[in-house]
Amino acid sequence: MMEISNNLTFPFSTFHLTGIPGLEEAHAWISIPFFCLSAIALLGNSMILFVIMKEQNLHEPMYYFLSMLSATDLGLTISTMSTTLVNILWFDAREISSDSCVVQMFFFHRFSFMESGVLVTMAFDHFVDICDPLRYTTILTNARITQLVVAMVIRMIVLMQLLVLLLNKLSFCGPNGLSHSYCYHPDVIKLSCSDTKVNSMCGLSALILRTGISTPCVVLSYILIIHSVLNIVSPKEQHKAFSTCAFHIGAVAIF
Repeated sequence: MMEISNNLTFPFSTFHLTGIPGLEEAHAWISIPFFCLSAIALLGNSMILFVIMKEQNLHEPMYYFLSMLSATDLGLTISTMSTTLVNILWFDAREISSDSCVVQMFFFHRFSFMESGVLVTMAFDHFVDICDPLRYTTILTNARITQLVVAMVIRMIVLMQLLVLLLNKLSFCGPNGLSHSYCYHPDVIKLSCSDTKVNSMCGLSALILRTGISTPCVVLSYILIIHSVLNIVSPKEQHKAFSTCAFHIGAVAIF
């Protein structure tokens, strides 16, 4: 991160973060629900990770993916709420150093890419578990799980490396005001006086790979899961499968 920051040249040493326009006087009150939600996210995900690590009977593919999802959610919460709560809502310190901004921006996007990949692998795990349970252990082996994780990491590294290389070529010479309470790639490149068409196209491509492909895959998998459950003849087994499916869909929807 420091190497990335050192390769960037800014005419200013800080960026100006934006709070909630028109509600500056109410920031102290607004911080209460933000803090509560952040605390719930931190405690809940930490508890999930702790329980999965301690309980040997939870060392299964489904819980591996759940722990990865909790870890990415922890990263997203910390990377965004650190400035939203501390800088904006609590102390009204809207200036963030350019180095800190770059570090926050890339951690935020990296966790976002990882989260979308984990959601797809979880959907695949649920699909195999419900639609082909007899082959579950032979399909989702430790080697296959490792391959899926490596594929997610490689995708994240490739996408982020492209964004880094293109960002290094930009020149910054104008205002330093961002439109969010945290550093966000589209926000940062808007401040550049260079031609950012390639950066925007790369960012759009990354967004399509993160959401435009991941979301349809997740939706399709759950459509196939529901179709498979409806074909179950036994009402008892159908109810059991629907209960499991509803829990999985609810967990994904919350994230």
